[in-house]
Amino acid sequence: MTGKNTLKRHAELVDQMATRVGVDLEDAAIGGEVSIDQISEAVLRCRDCSNPDHCARFLAQSAQDRKTPEYCRNTALFDRLTSLSDG
Repeated sequence: MTGKNTLKRHAELVDQMATRVGVDLEDAAIGGEVSIDQISEAVLRCRDCSNPDHCARFLAQSAQDRKTPEYCRNTALFDRLTSLSDG
């Protein structure tokens, strides 16, 4: 997988995981809750994960809960954004 395709895959995983936990990254960016740089950093953290295939399978399952897997490198970001949207 080329570098561009790898980043695209991880950008999709980040967006899908955000949606899974109840965060709309586009709305959060427009609302100033997260910067484009922070989203880019989340994609880079995701790219460094050793479990992208497991993550993709996790995301393909029907959502029973709105939590990230224990290995997700973006849990803190998603937790912060969900607390802002819940509050």
